[in-house]
Amino acid sequence: MRHRPTLQRCAGIVLALLLAGCEPALLDPRGSVGQAEKIILINSLAIMLAIVVPTMIATLAFAWWFRASNKRARYLPDWEFSGRIELVVWSIPVMVILLLGGVTWLGARDLDPARPLQSDRAPVAIQVVSLDWKWLFIYPRERVASVNELIVPAGVPLHFTLTSASVMNTFFVPQLGSMIYTMNGMATQLYLRADEPGTFRGLSGHLSGDGFSDMHFQVRALPSTQFDAWAAATRNSGSALDASTYAALARQGVERTPLRYALADTALFDKIVRQAVPPGPGPQLEHASTREE
Repeated sequence: MRHRPTLQRCAGIVLALLLAGCEPALLDPRGSVGQAEKIILINSLAIMLAIVVPTMIATLAFAWWFRASNKRARYLPDWEFSGRIELVVWSIPVMVILLLGGVTWLGARDLDPARPLQSDRAPVAIQVVSLDWKWLFIYPRERVASVNELIVPAGVPLHFTLTSASVMNTFFVPQLGSMIYTMNGMATQLYLRADEPGTFRGLSGHLSGDGFSDMHFQVRALPSTQFDAWAAATRNSGSALDASTYAALARQGVERTPLRYALADTALFDKIVRQAVPPGPGPQLEHASTREE
């Protein structure tokens, strides 16, 4: 009994290590896409457990039955084939794979990132640019922009058009669903929706350099009236996102404080995709003498 506190502490440490990598946001969706993906995840897990659990039980049962001390276990050194065993061994995995593939296809075919969500409200267009190491969000209709802060109206479909001004990256809001890549010189499409007001965590899921670990952003879903008020206040804030401002943002660096701008050029995103605006400059040498060496 005196060893019980030690065992309890060891159990606590092991449990903490096992749960250290868990991301509860995936199981706590706040959007229709995230909810559908959660259902696919749970159904797939249940189907796979139909093989894993019986296999684990059978392993323990065989080890116990064919132990050296069990004289009732039959020893067949010349046995080499059983059609019935082969039928079970091959048919069950095949059926599970067919069932798993069917469930995944049926659940995921309606979750094509570029497929608009069904709604009686027009989607809000948001253009996303991944920089080193920050996120630029452009609202062309509202003529505003923000850095590391994504403000959206709750209950309204969101139409994201995404690109990268530097290396490949990924845009991911776990509670809304559907991680998608951003690529230089290309534009990808993504539809999401926040079903209720709240604050969610957004992040980059692709290693992209020294500042990758700080490349996250905050998603704030507001009632539509508050979203309109935010857009109007940002549009009149006085800070303009023009070519010189964008050039400063494109330089490598981590932006700790969210920034807001009035959009001076509604064609800025298209220029970034067509590379009419130069891509991010990447790492810069501090001294000219270093270049010569």
